[in-house]
Amino acid sequence: MKPRVLVVDDSAFARMVLSRVLREGGINVVGVARDGNDALAKIAELDPDVVTLDLTMPELDGLGVLKVLAARPRPRVIVVSMSTIDSEPGAEALALGAIDLISKPTALASERLSEIGDELIAKILATVPRVLPPTLTSVVQPAAASRIGLVMIGTSTGGPQALTRLLAGLPNDLPVPVVIALHIPVEYTASLAARLDKSSPLRVVEAADGVRLMPGMAVIARGGNHLHIEGAPGELRGRVSTTPLRTYMPSVDELFSSGARAVGAGALGVILTGMGDDGLAGARLIAAAGGRLITEAMSTCVVYGMPRCVDEAGIGATSVPLDRIAKEIAGRV
Repeated sequence: MKPRVLVVDDSAFARMVLSRVLREGGINVVGVARDGNDALAKIAELDPDVVTLDLTMPELDGLGVLKVLAARPRPRVIVVSMSTIDSEPGAEALALGAIDLISKPTALASERLSEIGDELIAKILATVPRVLPPTLTSVVQPAAASRIGLVMIGTSTGGPQALTRLLAGLPNDLPVPVVIALHIPVEYTASLAARLDKSSPLRVVEAADGVRLMPGMAVIARGGNHLHIEGAPGELRGRVSTTPLRTYMPSVDELFSSGARAVGAGALGVILTGMGDDGLAGARLIAAAGGRLITEAMSTCVVYGMPRCVDEAGIGATSVPLDRIAKEIAGRV
């Protein structure tokens, strides 16, 4: 099934380029809109599956559109907008429900917009629901005797909203630290961490090199950098690194692998919504070390990609709907 897409941008040239690129990639572009008010009218008329949304527009901007669409299951919104020194609008867009964010390569309306075509097409296609093979079943992990010493979370598309809901459900006296690897553009993790800090009982910060990981604290890997875990339970620290070079930086595999080495059977890996298979190799190491795994259930995932890879690997992950994951974590630590 081809997703039906509405392209929203105040630049006529940008609308033309993005529409052409998407159509050439096999996407069904059902319409375009020139501003926020036009977008809301076209959404009501055309009922698209996905909206690509510029943030900076006259009359009603992209954030205004997201506020009107809040809490609706569709359309799913992918922000396509210029990144600036002030990353707060992008972080607010993610908090308001945008499932992903792609930075335009230039502030000018030019053919360079086609450079984001492959990434945008892949993220749109990932939103199309996939039906599980009838033979696939969720594997429930047996209880283990070892005490959890570290919670590690990996996520991608749809991750900011999932993290907002998950962290809000954790107690402020959680006795272990939480570390997070999220795939979003480099400049947005600091603003997102600040927003999550306000909405969560935990203290949420962007990773700094050498940060001590404390109970009741959540650390988000810095965009464009890996977060590696070093030390021993009770004396864990996070190391920020640009090596090794990977497709995703931060990499969930790097986070999970380093955490498994540091705490062994005390590791709890949580894989939330996201496209691709980042986190699978690290999840295998957590399982091999005797640690535990939780995946977000297909029923609540924006994109059932990363969790599905772990579920299908048969390494003992417990599949749990998003609204029950916080309780599941709290019950294991």
